[in-house]
Amino acid sequence: MTTLRTRVVRGLRLAFADHGGPGTPVLALHGHFGRAGAFAGLAAALAPRFRVIALEQRCHGLSERHHDVSPDAYVADAAAFARSLDLGPLAVLGHSMGGVVAFRLAARHPELVRALVVEEGGALNRPPEVAHPVLDVRDWPQTAPTLAELRRRVEARGIPDAGYFLESAVERPDGWGFLFDHQDMTRSQEALIGDWWPDWLASTCPALLVHGRDSTVLPTRMAREMAARRPDTTLREFPGCGHWVHDDDPRGFASAVRDFLTAHPG
Repeated sequence: MTTLRTRVVRGLRLAFADHGGPGTPVLALHGHFGRAGAFAGLAAALAPRFRVIALEQRCHGLSERHHDVSPDAYVADAAAFARSLDLGPLAVLGHSMGGVVAFRLAARHPELVRALVVEEGGALNRPPEVAHPVLDVRDWPQTAPTLAELRRRVEARGIPDAGYFLESAVERPDGWGFLFDHQDMTRSQEALIGDWWPDWLASTCPALLVHGRDSTVLPTRMAREMAARRPDTTLREFPGCGHWVHDDDPRGFASAVRDFLTAHPG
């Protein structure tokens, strides 16, 4: 079983899961509310040819909190962490917010990124293109007596399935609660609202864009435009999948990532 380790990056203690092995390293970046564990299934599916190293970004999981939750701060963390690994240019994979961090990392630090996999990370994250870019969680429960009750209270706020968020739930002396801070997550999402087209178009490494056709976060029209406008970009659409393709179709997602990374060994 892979366990979390920590490393001080830019003065913050960040957690990460290194799935190990002799394979080609892949840096994985989760989305808002996420954790490194989101990529455990992918890591198992890609081994031993690829070695997934999943970072828990600032204010997420067991990584330290910081008042700066700007997109630039996430990119700077990822760049410093990648350099600290000393593994040369990496394939970088990101989901949602992590996808935006990934392609901005490739744009700003091309020496660190040899290939890019972006799952559901849009080049334009603002209304009307994205109807609801912020999930306001400031009124979510801080604690609940049981995990089941925490789920019920979150789902009562209009979340059809709280499973993704419960990956960040832990038991404390006063009950079950989340590792993330509700204010941090709301501010971080607000900071991600914007036009990221210049960064998406700025990098030149091979890229795979993964899109769930039922996603409410990345419109299909935008995904197709992203693939059409950026050279050396492959679009894989997954019918019947939403924003979390890696959960909705884990085998298909792993196959798409494996095929892409195999075709672009660096």
